[in-house]
Amino acid sequence: MAGSINLNTKPPMKKLILLALSLVASAGFAAEFPDISIADLKQAIAAKKVVVIDVNGAASYASGHIPGAVDFASKGADLASVLPADKGTLVVAYCGGPSCSAYKRAANKASELGYTNVKHLSAGISGWKKANESLEK
Repeated sequence: MAGSINLNTKPPMKKLILLALSLVASAGFAAEFPDISIADLKQAIAAKKVVVIDVNGAASYASGHIPGAVDFASKGADLASVLPADKGTLVVAYCGGPSCSAYKRAANKASELGYTNVKHLSAGISGWKKANESLEK
């Protein structure tokens, strides 16, 4: 029959399985960033070897943020302009606390820009305050 479609053709199963596994693996690891402790972040800040990005929003940033942090709400669209040329620089993103995932917006953006040492302060601003660390306004 002219123009008929053969529905009995099957793609190679091995290729489908490999594709599915690679998609699952990349989805599981793509957005994960290692945690950094408050103590380690403080050391990096003191040594001026880190760019810290606050992803809590403009109002929260104005009311107090980790000293030296960049406000993602105002700089996120042009994040490349506030990050250093050295793509190996430590970049730390944070948001509200352990249950907040907003930090991923900044961490993913830095990663997309080619930064290879991107971490997450899972304690967030709530943990920073709980540890009685100083805030900048």
